[in-house]
Amino acid sequence: MLRKCFQLDSCVLPNTVAAQNSLRRNTMLGLSLMLATQWLLINLAVGQTKVSDVTVEEDPYLWLEDVTGEKALDWVRQRNAKTQEHFDTDPSFIELRDDLLKILDSDERIPFVSKHGEFYYNFWRDQQNERGLWRRTTLDEYRKPDPKWEILLNLDELAKAENENWVWDGASLLRPDYDRALIDLSRGGADASVTREFDVKKREFVEGGFERPEAKGGMNWIDRDHVFVYTDFGDGSMTTSGYPRMAKRWQRGTPLAEAAVVYEGEATDMYIAAHHDDSPGFERNFVSRSLAFYNNELYLLGDDNQLTKIDVPNSVDKSVFHQYLILQLREPWEVGGQAYQAGSLLVTQLDAFLAGKREFDLAFEPTEHSSLESFATTRDHLLLNVLEDVKNRVYVLTKNDTGWSKTPLSGAPQFGTVSVSAVDADDSNDYWMTSSDYLTPTTLYHGSIGAEPEQLKQLSAQFDASDLTVSQHFATSRDGTQIPYFMVAPNELPLDGSTPTLLYGYGGFEISLTPGYNPSVGRAWLEQGRVYVVANIRGGGEYGPRWHQAALKQNRLKAYEDFAAVAEDLIARKVTSREHLGIQGGSNGGLLVGNMITHYPQLFEAAVCQVPLLDMRRFHLLLAGASWMAEYGNPDSPGEWEFIQTYSPYQLVAPETKYPAVLFTTSTRDDRVHPGHARKMMAKMEALGQDVTYYENIEGGHGGAANNKQRAYMQALAYWFLGERLAP
Repeated sequence: MLRKCFQLDSCVLPNTVAAQNSLRRNTMLGLSLMLATQWLLINLAVGQTKVSDVTVEEDPYLWLEDVTGEKALDWVRQRNAKTQEHFDTDPSFIELRDDLLKILDSDERIPFVSKHGEFYYNFWRDQQNERGLWRRTTLDEYRKPDPKWEILLNLDELAKAENENWVWDGASLLRPDYDRALIDLSRGGADASVTREFDVKKREFVEGGFERPEAKGGMNWIDRDHVFVYTDFGDGSMTTSGYPRMAKRWQRGTPLAEAAVVYEGEATDMYIAAHHDDSPGFERNFVSRSLAFYNNELYLLGDDNQLTKIDVPNSVDKSVFHQYLILQLREPWEVGGQAYQAGSLLVTQLDAFLAGKREFDLAFEPTEHSSLESFATTRDHLLLNVLEDVKNRVYVLTKNDTGWSKTPLSGAPQFGTVSVSAVDADDSNDYWMTSSDYLTPTTLYHGSIGAEPEQLKQLSAQFDASDLTVSQHFATSRDGTQIPYFMVAPNELPLDGSTPTLLYGYGGFEISLTPGYNPSVGRAWLEQGRVYVVANIRGGGEYGPRWHQAALKQNRLKAYEDFAAVAEDLIARKVTSREHLGIQGGSNGGLLVGNMITHYPQLFEAAVCQVPLLDMRRFHLLLAGASWMAEYGNPDSPGEWEFIQTYSPYQLVAPETKYPAVLFTTSTRDDRVHPGHARKMMAKMEALGQDVTYYENIEGGHGGAANNKQRAYMQALAYWFLGERLAP
């Protein structure tokens, strides 16, 4: 599974669909690279010049794309020093930074767990364990307010012993004994990682065991003596997106170079992987071929190494659980004499499907106001998590003679964000459920379908919300579409335009922004009597695939029109005014911020632009950028640069325009979105005399920070910068 959490603190429960959604957030994988490359080869064959082939005269800041070049790093250090000189000498900033660090380091957090065998595993960071502890406990202990934990690996001690800046990247345990694990570690939080075999009983790495060198990719168990591995095997083994091009079966005791190829994709594919389904009685092997994001193939790998394709459209999200094949449609599909809408969920028997039958049960069908956020499987049921006007509703589906019956999940909260996942899908109908909203701390429940869930833990309040209220509103975008947004504001909000307001958005890769408890926002922003707003603009997944597809490629500007409509609505309602309105976004949300300041500078006073994409002329040439072209387009395909340039902030900066004050933040170790985007935009605007501030963290990967101390500093920079500009 490619998908990893962008916001690590929110990635807490094992859930296949949640993992899929989080991969969209983090890897932002795009377009059919094969098609793009075919266009490129045609252009080269006839001697055409690529749009992305720029000269130093056209782009005088190209040298800042040299990530670790000494000249570029000197430039970074100079701007970091200027930023630190301003912020680090302010006692109030230091107080905020330390306050946020206390939140991040506090034991007043829920230690979310995943079950393997009789134990419940957790990874934990706090003030004493900056890099973290991998540990486990029993359910009886976990129910206690202060459980006793068995420490399996101390990452701080490992990093010190090996003199490496290790960051935890996950672990997979070997069924059925769970006495061996494959542990992933990255240097400084990068996407590239290493995998090592770990003896759980001895609590040490296995000498001479399975070990994958540092690269983007992964490794997972088949059995005790075999693993699937997909990684950098040398020249030609990676795709043009920088991900594995081939998957191999590796036998214990043999060199990695002798591992047997089970599948080899094209260089223009995005990502090739293989995995083993260890469900008792349903053990199977699969190969996945991702040509692009939302364009993938799934194969059943037989014992004879023959591949059987799951023959459905490539745009379909495909899942196999026990005897079932579960399909989530992203486009309309006519099959078996039936027509199904995009956003529908279909279920059938896998064996019957492979035998040629095309009869499906319709488990979910979207409406104008509802979409399927996610689903989870337990031993005997499907759990559907549905968004109804961006509010979660959870339903239980049970197979019967006539199809699937549907009932609401007993005890599920009726407001806020709710997520559900199986505790152990193979063996029980137990589930985890979490709930939270902007003002209600996260609560964890443990339940069994058919009974009321048990509240296991609740986060204590970490900011004063007694004078705050949450409301939902709708703004009208330029084309008449109603755009929902949530607003957290003081109960007695003066509607005179004077209140500092922070507007946050993302708008891409079918990622939904739903209400969640964020103590950092509460402590650093809301407690000061300010307003916090989250816009559910097109490009996201709040209303399913149609909401996402409405802002793809040539329609990208619709996402920015939606965001502007929310800003204009806030000003029209006199919640705030231009002088007191700021915006924030990261990654694809950083591209959103870049476009808002260049297209709508008159609406905002200040902006925080985090780990952003900004140079859309060259984004596909930088790090993982080639994998995002399904979202944005290919600058080198005929006709596509014409629309891409309309939302390429780096090219849109105009000398005669006065822009809002901007804080750019990024990470040298971000090997997903190239730090050159932020560097070059900063340099260009700085040269024009704009009010711009810059900070680049040396560690941190795409999340921007490798530990809580760095995370607290980056958060404090954003909120303090906005406070200075919006509430001087």
